[in-house]
Amino acid sequence: MTMQALPHPDDAWRQTHLGRLMGHALRRFDERVLTLMAHNIEVPLALSNLAARAQVSAAHIHITRHLALEGSRLTDLAASAGMSKQAMADLVTQCEAWGLVRREPDPLDARARRVCFTATGLTWLQAFRDAVAQAEAEFRQAVGVEVATVVALGLEAYAGA
Repeated sequence: MTMQALPHPDDAWRQTHLGRLMGHALRRFDERVLTLMAHNIEVPLALSNLAARAQVSAAHIHITRHLALEGSRLTDLAASAGMSKQAMADLVTQCEAWGLVRREPDPLDARARRVCFTATGLTWLQAFRDAVAQAEAEFRQAVGVEVATVVALGLEAYAGA
């Protein structure tokens, strides 16, 4: 089978298409949030050190983003984060070892368990909130308020589609 050459071998689109740009922007944003969290003096030193050494990843942030304040069942947490139950269970186990979350009986179902934030986890959640606010402010400063507003509106409309 012979491969035909493209009439216009312009490959630039592969590096600059919208999906790739959004992926790069998301990674940059998450890395900035983790860096800010690593330097937050309210975060326990052990967690700051983990974040500073890149032991805490964007995957761990899924728990921070998706765990309900009143706690969540593992299956609900995994579904909310778009992850498999097994992958989420591994993250929860790691976050449990770090003291961010704990598993406790579900008051609505004696057979089930809920994942809940610990006091340290709630401190971590506040550091996440502060870091996201700062990263968003830095984004607005970098691209301008008008562009940042259009980007936010566009992404919100696209994500909700």
